[in-house]
Amino acid sequence: MRKANIGVIIAILVMIYSFSVIASAEPCNLQISMINQDPYPAIQGDYVKVLFKIDGIRNTECGTVTFGIKEDYPISLDPNVGNPITIKSGVYQKNYASYYLASYKLRIDSNALDGENPIEVYYSTKTASNIVKEFDITVEDVRADFEIHVKDYNYLTKELTFEILNTAKSDVEALTIEIPKQDDITIKGANRIVVGDLDSNEYTTADFEAILPNEETRINLNVIYTDSINSRRELQKVVDFDPSYFVDRNGDKKKFPWFGVIIVVFIAIIFIRRIIKKRKREAERKKRRAMA
Repeated sequence: MRKANIGVIIAILVMIYSFSVIASAEPCNLQISMINQDPYPAIQGDYVKVLFKIDGIRNTECGTVTFGIKEDYPISLDPNVGNPITIKSGVYQKNYASYYLASYKLRIDSNALDGENPIEVYYSTKTASNIVKEFDITVEDVRADFEIHVKDYNYLTKELTFEILNTAKSDVEALTIEIPKQDDITIKGANRIVVGDLDSNEYTTADFEAILPNEETRINLNVIYTDSINSRRELQKVVDFDPSYFVDRNGDKKKFPWFGVIIVVFIAIIFIRRIIKKRKREAERKKRRAMA
């Protein structure tokens, strides 16, 4: 009986060992996922922290795992950041979880597109190499845009007024409008005007002294501003000018100076009346002398 019990125990131990060998021989199958992005959305020209979960790293069949991020538009890494990283497969978490967390601090390109931007990670194991997987980083476009048109032009005073509307979602600071040198347009005085801050969906004006032609023309403008991440940006705008809207207006016609004429006439009447009174007094004095 005792020998039979020993045989059963040995059989059970053999089965347990066999199962453990089979389990340990399970092929490496890593699952990579991006589980966090901070901030969300990311801002152009600023940093974003991303957290990747490498699941299945507990399996020692994976051997030494290499994991990295491809530095390509719209992301880059600082020079001192370790990329790629190497991980020796096995148990890493205190709760014996079968995953590893890899954190990266990425810089977003200042010209990254608004919305979803793809990035790529790559990893290698003992049994597979250079496996590439793609994820999306959400980016918010902080670049501004403007609607600009000629609000007024006076051919007598040569005063040119632009109206500027901030059509972007974000506010801008230190907005500056510049008229570069161009054919058919002559600027008198400053060709660059600092307008100031301009909130989203708000408008302002900029005045220049300029000589414009008596025909339709296009005015090239440089628009310079500081965005919400304190980056100085510049864009070019073209504004159409049609002189037919600004000629023969009542406000531009020279008005006869009636007020001045009335004042002159009033002064003249007073002066003439004084002269007449003076002459009358002199005539009366002469008459009294003659009678005496």
